[in-house]
Amino acid sequence: MELDHLAVAGESLEAAAAHVEEALGVPLQAGGSHAMFGTHNRLLGLAEGLYLEAIAVDPEAEPQQRPRWFDLDRFKGPPRISNWICRCGDLEAALAGLPDAAGQPLALSRGDLRWRMAVPKDGILPFQNMFPALIEWQGGHPAPRLTQRGCALRRLVVAHPQAAALCKMLGLRDGRVVFEAGRGGYEAEFDTPHGLRVLR
Repeated sequence: MELDHLAVAGESLEAAAAHVEEALGVPLQAGGSHAMFGTHNRLLGLAEGLYLEAIAVDPEAEPQQRPRWFDLDRFKGPPRISNWICRCGDLEAALAGLPDAAGQPLALSRGDLRWRMAVPKDGILPFQNMFPALIEWQGGHPAPRLTQRGCALRRLVVAHPQAAALCKMLGLRDGRVVFEAGRGGYEAEFDTPHGLRVLR
């Protein structure tokens, strides 16, 4: 299991994208739509094979038959980092030792990209959504296709009252990801062309 990307949600895609662009001082590029969940996104390529997506409910999407991923049906308030996503080579094996609420594998696609993702039936991940969403890419990965804007993730702080338990459960070995006891939330530090910037 390793860090794949970060999701920044907003009540609209325009708000989510503007939040990222203002914080980091670089533009995002077009992404696409996710028909199964009625969402759409914009993307930012990061160093070391990572990326960031601004995501929101697509107002032009067909009515949904199941709760949306990333708990977007309940999202309210200002744009913010809402989720982190970790990739794995074998999704079933990764899920075997995790709570059932980590989700069930679903086959997804956008354009020619194909992946499988563990999505909870209610859209809500464990630890009040502070648990990472798990993804298994099938074939290509979006990061190499994205324009590099000179941004690199320096540190991601995952704060939760049970941070130690979350850290132990995941066993993630990535010096950029820091677990801290506290009120639930994320803070990400980036090296950018404008110096160190913080995104929350």
